Amino acid sequence: MGVPKSRVSSTRRDKRRAHWRARIARGMNLSPCPHCGRPRLPHHACRYCGYYGERRVMDVERRRPEE
Repeated sequence: MGVPKSRVSSTRRDKRRAHWRARIARGMNLSPCPHCGRPRLPHHACRYCGYYGERRVMDVERRRPEE
């Protein structure tokens, strides 16, 4: 198993994590949710229905339009 040669500073770590929204905006790595069909990140629970695979793992409130 690989072992890092030196500690990753918080600045370097945060710079690496800063661009995930841009990757999503370009349409990369999105797959349809098998339960509701909306796009979601692979290996993540669907934020719209709360399912991960066949299991419900989050409680998601249904948002109703304000009248």
